Amino acid sequence: MTNHDEAAAVRPLTLAWVCRHLEVGERIVRTEALHGGITAEVRRLTIGTRDGGSRDLVLRSFVDPFYLGHAEDWLNREAGALTWLAGSGVPAPALVAVDPTAAHCEYPSLLMTHLAGRTVLDDEGLETRVPLLARQLVAIHAVRPAERPREYVALTTADTVVVPKGADAAAWATAIDVIRKPAPPYEGRFLHRDFQPGNVLFDVPSSRSAGVRITGVVDWAATSWGPADLDVAHCSTNLALLHGPAWGLRFAEAYQEAGGVLATAASERLYWQVRDGLACSEEVRWVARSWREAGRAELTTRAVEERLDSYVTAVMNALG
Repeated sequence: MTNHDEAAAVRPLTLAWVCRHLEVGERIVRTEALHGGITAEVRRLTIGTRDGGSRDLVLRSFVDPFYLGHAEDWLNREAGALTWLAGSGVPAPALVAVDPTAAHCEYPSLLMTHLAGRTVLDDEGLETRVPLLARQLVAIHAVRPAERPREYVALTTADTVVVPKGADAAAWATAIDVIRKPAPPYEGRFLHRDFQPGNVLFDVPSSRSAGVRITGVVDWAATSWGPADLDVAHCSTNLALLHGPAWGLRFAEAYQEAGGVLATAASERLYWQVRDGLACSEEVRWVARSWREAGRAELTTRAVEERLDSYVTAVMNALG
């Protein structure tokens, strides 16, 4: 029997749309909100199958007015990416259906398969997970899609950076000057564009003797074409804010140890690393909130601002 209270959490038109994409005899028996994202409302749908079993799907809907203007583009890009990734060896969800303009749903939505595993944002075991993240990103950058996604977009400018209160003013001024310059030349790669621990699923066995492994990479809405350095910089920034600046610096090393290729010149690597760190300055509040909702209660906005300041300063010292 359908749990009507749970199923009602999915809006009526969207519920009907989802049901049209189920197999004969299947029904939604439960829904569960998935937390940790910033731009979209995400739910896991448990589907009762005709043989008495069950399977899970994931429904992603853009409901926030702030993001609705981007929804059509993001959902089309995600649908394209999931199509290209099928059979690539990268553990991504399979596309079930997409309604990017809300022609059938209350809000623009995408339906995809659910992947096993969970996000892991705590410090324990990080020394094992970082090399796995690096190897996975190298594999993503090796994908050669049938159709090249659009060129990356860097929205942050030198004039929109938000310098944290109490930050090292000299280091930030120098960093901001770095991104006033034109972007360095680069060899294009297939980019996830939001590759970071919150978008990677792990199987973490209870036995420490068993191996940790990545089971999935999700949230492909920002898929782009651009420099590998940009994806590496984004993951580095997130690791620095989650676990401390040293881990942000370590990720670039791990990526190269895994066979990834970054810009040869330190000045070029500095550009991308700094650009992503400064981009994060504009959304610290939302990033910190999503991590607190995911269980990292100590990551207040102020705590994340302090780590960002330390990280930007560390990058400038290492590469500047």
